[in-house]
Amino acid sequence: MKVFALGDLHLSGKQNKPMDVFGDRWANHGERIFESWRAAVGEEDCVLLPGDFCWAMQLQDALDDLFAVSELPGKKILIRGNHDYWWASPTKMRDILPPSMKIIQNDAVDLGSFVVCGSRGWLLPGSADFGAADEKIYNRELIRLEMSLTAALRLAKGQEGPNKPIIVMMHYPPLTENGEATGFSELIERYPVTEAVFGHLHAGSCRLAFEGEHGGVRYTLCSADHLGFAPKLISEFGEETETGVGEETKTGVGE
Repeated sequence: MKVFALGDLHLSGKQNKPMDVFGDRWANHGERIFESWRAAVGEEDCVLLPGDFCWAMQLQDALDDLFAVSELPGKKILIRGNHDYWWASPTKMRDILPPSMKIIQNDAVDLGSFVVCGSRGWLLPGSADFGAADEKIYNRELIRLEMSLTAALRLAKGQEGPNKPIIVMMHYPPLTENGEATGFSELIERYPVTEAVFGHLHAGSCRLAFEGEHGGVRYTLCSADHLGFAPKLISEFGEETETGVGEETKTGVGE
């Protein structure tokens, strides 16, 4: 199984938000994503989608895009981005989404050879716009990420300890642009995580992303425009059957 990542699809979600207002590089970006996806991804592969899937405000308005992507090859794993206002309760979404598409929210997905977990993340302390309200959200996202990592570790464990690698998805960057550790990266690096993918950054802001190895984990920016609107291959595993989906952890943490 090949594992690809592609974030920030920013599909229309029935909203009048053409992305080429952000530059010619976004022209016909949806068609380009679908074309490159079909060319690269096989039915047994997996594509990680770390947030900002579409511009819809309600789940009902996101369904056309969700179903269209679900029909593309491979398994699709989603987390929420800061623009995914359509995101509903896990129960409601899992009742609607087709089998090829799964969400992660405070839990993890076992894909046989590896486990995927993650959380949205948030602005990092020290950022220019980081304030008291952001600190509360940041701390809440740390709790959610740890819940997801804990669920992933349970799924990854064999009889003699962890025997499956864990891949983390976040929407926001988990490291500073200089590669300085944050609460997110410290959590990630305490677990048997091999890869961490993230998005959120676009155009010139992509230079603010730290990409490469940190604390034994390889970090990769996968915003769609950064990747030329093509899924990026990040890992490859031997063929195994998906063995289960971690259940949502109940903690009372609000949305």
